[in-house]
Amino acid sequence: MKHIQVGIIGGAGYTAGELIRLLINHPQAEINFVYSTSNAGNKISKVHQDLVGSLDLEFTDTVNPNIDVLFLCLGHGNSVKFLSSNTFSDKTKIIDLGNDFRLNADKVFTSTGSAQAKTFVYGLPELQRDAIKEANYLANPGCFATAIQLALLPLANGGLLNNDVHINAVTGATGAGTSLSATTHYTWRDNNFSYYKPFTHQHLGEINQSVKQLQNGFSSDILFMPNRGNFSRGIFATLYTDFEGSVEDAKVLYNDFYKEAAFTFVSDEVLHLKQVVNTNKCLIHLHKHNGKLLITSVIDNLLKGASGQAVQNMNLMFGLEETTGLSLKATYF
Repeated sequence: MKHIQVGIIGGAGYTAGELIRLLINHPQAEINFVYSTSNAGNKISKVHQDLVGSLDLEFTDTVNPNIDVLFLCLGHGNSVKFLSSNTFSDKTKIIDLGNDFRLNADKVFTSTGSAQAKTFVYGLPELQRDAIKEANYLANPGCFATAIQLALLPLANGGLLNNDVHINAVTGATGAGTSLSATTHYTWRDNNFSYYKPFTHQHLGEINQSVKQLQNGFSSDILFMPNRGNFSRGIFATLYTDFEGSVEDAKVLYNDFYKEAAFTFVSDEVLHLKQVVNTNKCLIHLHKHNGKLLITSVIDNLLKGASGQAVQNMNLMFGLEETTGLSLKATYF
C-alpha cells in the first residue's frame, strides 16, 4: 500500500504539532505539506523545536489539492472560511479538528463553485465507528466533549440518564491554544486555578447531541463547570448522576459498551492524569455513593482529545488497523 499523502492546515499550533509528531512515525502516512501563512518558508522545526533532526520540511503558504487527506487545525470558525477559499480533489478526505461541522445543523458544507455538498460525519469512534469507516469528511470531537461523552454514553445507551448530570472538569494550559491571553500567561496560570464559561461551554452542544443519539428521550440538564488547571496537558473530568444499580452493575454496563474499543478502558483503580498524558487512551473509573454514580474520565486533551483521535479516525477512514501509529507511552514519571 502506498503512503497516505497528508496535508495539514494551521501548522503552527499545538494540535498541528502533535499531529506532525504522530504522522512522521506513522508507517502508512507521509506529510506532503504543512500550511501556515505566518511561517511560510521557515523550517517546521523552528516552531516545533522538538522536531530538530526529525523533520527537514518547511511551512508553505500553498496547498496541493490532490492529497489523500487534509487535516484542518484552525481556530474555531475558520475551517468554513478556508474551505470556501480553497478547492481540493474529490478523492481528498477532510478531517476538521475545529468545531465548524460537529453539530447536525452545521454538518453540510457547500462552497461556491462546488457542484457537490460535503456532509461531515461526527468522529467519535466509540460511538460512530462504522459511519467513520465510510466517511469522506469528518468532524473531530472537542477535547472536553470526548472525555465527557465517553463517561456518559454507556448510561445513555442503556436509557439510564433520567436525571441531571453534574460535571466538573479541568484542562491543562494547552487547551487554550498557542495565542497568549491574560489567563494563559505563565505568571497567571502558575499556582492558580479558575473556572470559565460556567454552564455554557461550546462543547455542550455535541455532548447533548450524542447523548440524544443513544437516548432519544433524554430531557434532563447536563450541568458542566469547566476549569483551567496549572499544568500543561490533560483533562480530568468527574461526573455524577442518579443510578439505581450497584457499582458492579455499572462496571458490567461500561465494560460491555467498550469491549471493542481500541483506546477506552474501565479501571478498578482511582485515576490520575499521568496514566493518560502522551497517550490516545481514555480511562474511566466508577464509584457509587448514596444513589449517585460518580464517573471519572481522564484523557490527554491534545491526543485523544484532538490529534490522536484525528489519526485514529484517519486509520478507520483508510481501512487501516485503528491503533496504527498510536502505540504511545504515557509520561508516567
